[in-house]
Amino acid sequence: MPRIQNDPNLNVCPDYTSEDFVNTRAQLMNENTTEEQVVQLLKNIWTANNRADKRLWQQQVNDDNEEQTHRNCLEEEEEERLNQERAKEEEDARKEERKKNKHKYTPIQNGSRIPDDPAITPCSYVLRKLDKGEYVELWYFTNDGLDEAVIKKTVDDDAMILSTLADGSTAWVSSASTRSARSVINDENLPFEEFCQACPRFLTAL
Repeated sequence: MPRIQNDPNLNVCPDYTSEDFVNTRAQLMNENTTEEQVVQLLKNIWTANNRADKRLWQQQVNDDNEEQTHRNCLEEEEEERLNQERAKEEEDARKEERKKNKHKYTPIQNGSRIPDDPAITPCSYVLRKLDKGEYVELWYFTNDGLDEAVIKKTVDDDAMILSTLADGSTAWVSSASTRSARSVINDENLPFEEFCQACPRFLTAL
């Protein structure tokens, strides 16, 4: 059915008594029907048609409203679906970021503080021995041993120095591979106080 373009509620019944409807009135008049009756008949016909048009118009308006409501629902559902997809993608991205940088997102426990204890860093010679799993005297982890490590940090580990070998010969070796044997105290001769200093530091360095 074709759409009604104009609202029939705004239509006005024509004036069937005017000159525009002379021929129409003449065709309907006869010996039993006067001109006034013809005019009234035309008005009744127009009114009946107008009422029918009004009902069709209202149905058309209702159908349009229902279709628009349905379209709005579909758009809202699509928007909600897109929002959920976007939220899921963002959450997945955050989870992936946490996996890549898990330490960055580690929560800080209540009462925790920034450690202010100095780092225990023995000399390069000791670190190389530990990496190889070789024996290292505990003296290197005492206060005196760590003080010597601080002093040796001023010397480049790759610098070559002249050293006396076990067989009495001399050779150029890297500073990181040498140690000051004059200061080192064997474990059995280490004072108890220094032994207590060195043990926890040694375990931390492992």
